[in-house]
Amino acid sequence: MPNKIPNLQAVTDPLAVPSGIPPRVKHGVLFMDADLRVVAADPAFYASFNVRREDTEGRLVEDLGDGQWKSPQLRALLEGVLDPDGAFVDFEVEHDFLEGVGHRNMLVRGDRTDPSTPTALIRMGIEDGTARRAAEKKLRHKELRYRRLFQTAKDGILILDAHSGAIIAANAFMEGLVGLESGQLLGRQLYEIGMFKDIDQNKAAFRELQRNRYIRYEHLPVQDQRGGTVEVEFIANVYHEGERLVAQCNVRDISSRVSLEKKVAQQAGALADEARGKDEFLAMLSHELRNPLAPIRSAVHLLKLQQSSDVSTIQRQALDVIDRQVGNLTKLVSDLLEVSRVINGRIHFNMQTVDLYQVVQHAMQTVKPLVEKNRHTLELLVCGTAPVWVRADALRMEEVFINLLTNAVKYTPSGGTITVACETHAGEVHLHISDTGVGIAAELLPRLFDLFTQADRTLDRSEGGLGIGLALAHRLVVLQGGTIHAKSDGLGKGSRFTVQLPMITAPVDDQDPGTSGIAGPSANGKRVLVVDDNVDLVTMLTSTLRYKGYAVQSAHTGPDGLVMAAQWLPEIVLLDIGLPGINGYEVARRLRADPNTSQARLIALTGYGQGSDIALTREAGFNGHLVKPYEFDQLEKLMLEEG
Repeated sequence: MPNKIPNLQAVTDPLAVPSGIPPRVKHGVLFMDADLRVVAADPAFYASFNVRREDTEGRLVEDLGDGQWKSPQLRALLEGVLDPDGAFVDFEVEHDFLEGVGHRNMLVRGDRTDPSTPTALIRMGIEDGTARRAAEKKLRHKELRYRRLFQTAKDGILILDAHSGAIIAANAFMEGLVGLESGQLLGRQLYEIGMFKDIDQNKAAFRELQRNRYIRYEHLPVQDQRGGTVEVEFIANVYHEGERLVAQCNVRDISSRVSLEKKVAQQAGALADEARGKDEFLAMLSHELRNPLAPIRSAVHLLKLQQSSDVSTIQRQALDVIDRQVGNLTKLVSDLLEVSRVINGRIHFNMQTVDLYQVVQHAMQTVKPLVEKNRHTLELLVCGTAPVWVRADALRMEEVFINLLTNAVKYTPSGGTITVACETHAGEVHLHISDTGVGIAAELLPRLFDLFTQADRTLDRSEGGLGIGLALAHRLVVLQGGTIHAKSDGLGKGSRFTVQLPMITAPVDDQDPGTSGIAGPSANGKRVLVVDDNVDLVTMLTSTLRYKGYAVQSAHTGPDGLVMAAQWLPEIVLLDIGLPGINGYEVARRLRADPNTSQARLIALTGYGQGSDIALTREAGFNGHLVKPYEFDQLEKLMLEEG
């Protein structure tokens, strides 16, 4: 065969391409003469197209197979190669080349082996481009999908040139956000579309973006072209898009969220104001209620001191009723303030090592008159002979047990039994207070410790309260590291309240933590000045003090109190806070500043009992603070203390 290549190995790369065009994997090479008749083919051609040598060599290329090689594009390619002045041709043909090969996208490339000779062979290389075409199609679909997402996103998207900061793409949402069309956005800086205050702020942000490749603004105001302002969340990051470095900016309109946050903040502020107003109201209410209670209690105490054997039974009973009901009313007022302090976390605990038995026994002694009045049986079943040590505030825990015991007495019919039992489990002590009373309905149990929860257990609610005792007990126990829960088998089947506290090891110095008070010195005619605008209270208190052996003077205003103190030089001053003319704080400061009265013992007797009130009295120079109505014994102990 003329012009047949003697050594096919000499053209191992017959499709060597000009510089700049990447080589491709080849699926076969054909050599043809000027008549486009096949001279030779490489092994890859036979393998790729599953044909034999004898069916290929010597045949016209368009006659190969069953005519699948007949193609105007292919002939134009080859004729172009025949032109001595023809340039290198890279021509893509989509064609079924041979039977059995299937539909493929073929890339056909051709040149001459030696363009300077008229007998040079035509060299035609074939590459299967099916995979490449599929990849390109997939990429186009991906780009189309990205473009669709880009344009339909419900956030603004900007693409910037990472070097200049100019906008190179913007989606529809962004156009609507700033009020500019896409053509008006392209090529502009962010500050020019209202996204930063000025060019300097824009440049500073862009320098940070270039340095960190990421920036974020939680609340960035954007001025739109319509004169409005929109708050947005702005996030930008830098990445490569092909060979180009770009910055993508995601801009989210947070106007609704900001509006909601402001509304929530306003509501929170309103709730805080409401809570503060409630606390102030409770403080004022307690002050107003305690003012009349204080003289009543002082009067009762004075009557008891002067009580003789010839007092009638009715008088004695009436006196006991007044005393008991003043105590009940005092407790209700105290509970109102106490639960407010506990809920708002403004309560202070004096945590010590205490014997829980002592605390429980003190509580039982406190409720004993109420138990005897209702003819109940009160039993104490202890864990053993040894003390049960816990870390707690003894007075607060006693308050808890008084609440629980009082609750049991209220809702147990006359003649019933109340039992206080103890168990220890895995380092915990469990104190159970059980009763044979009316029980608790199942639907009430889950919310029993909620504030103001109270079942209608009696028609007249004569034994009821405000429904805050159990809520207060629950908070006090939890704040001291314990738990409290209730159990009942239903109405008419009694109830059981259990307080659980972690136990601790016995203290080195085994003292009785329940020991309270020491015997103070006697009155010995000490000079006492009482300053209060409540005339009834002053009358009753001064009468009681004189009966106890004190020398007493009184005043009803702040200025009068200062005048009396300067004239009489009292050793003890019992001073109200809310005084006409000059309040008690200022009176105390002036007494401390006067060398003649600077050493007097100052005790605040007031209806204000919150932590802030106590701190103010301490700051003003008071030695003690008692909240009305107080027990006289407690007052006298404070009066006679040293220091």
